[in-house]
Amino acid sequence: METDTLARSIPVGKHRLPPLPYPYDALEPVIGAETLRIHHDHHHKAYVDGLNKAELALAEARRQKDYDCVKYWENELAFNGSGHILHSIYWTVMAPEGEGGEPGPRTAREIGRYFGSPGAFCAHFVAATVKVEASGWGILVWNPAWGRLEILTAEKHQNLTQWGAIPILVADVWEHAYYLDYRNKREEYVRRWLDLINWHEVENRLLLATEGQLPLLSAGGYE
Repeated sequence: METDTLARSIPVGKHRLPPLPYPYDALEPVIGAETLRIHHDHHHKAYVDGLNKAELALAEARRQKDYDCVKYWENELAFNGSGHILHSIYWTVMAPEGEGGEPGPRTAREIGRYFGSPGAFCAHFVAATVKVEASGWGILVWNPAWGRLEILTAEKHQNLTQWGAIPILVADVWEHAYYLDYRNKREEYVRRWLDLINWHEVENRLLLATEGQLPLLSAGGYE
């Protein structure tokens, strides 16, 4: 177990942008190719660069024993690190329309156990995600502390979380995720986004999370 952990440990300042698992135009017409290209190549890359910069700055602070700017760099670490994790999951839990399948057996069972039905889950997820103040995320998590699924929302990535909760499905509602395609019609975007859910990946993430084998960041790696 220790060897496996060390093997996937990412060196300080060496996070990298994960490649998209599909072409830029694969999610059309729900998400346009231009939106996906800008979102992945520029916005997500900015979080990766910011995370690396923060990690290196904090490493230098430790070396110099100079913590005058520690509050700033800790905020940068949380903001950019959370953005990198959530975006890396976001790309993998989407698939071209018609290719994402249906909720797997474990996912369907857990959704039914907590939400009552797939329809109740979708209604809750859409309502929570649409109501995120300003920019943020709708997130379906597995919470080991409760032993069940839960829907959370996050503003500015690092806010409104629960410690230990593992993201299973994430929907990005920062404006750069949908504005070119939907302008201010966030609800239309979120409702159509449901058709892109890659339920195969959601099932896989849930199984690994419930078995305690899923790290928060399952995509990306390092340079």
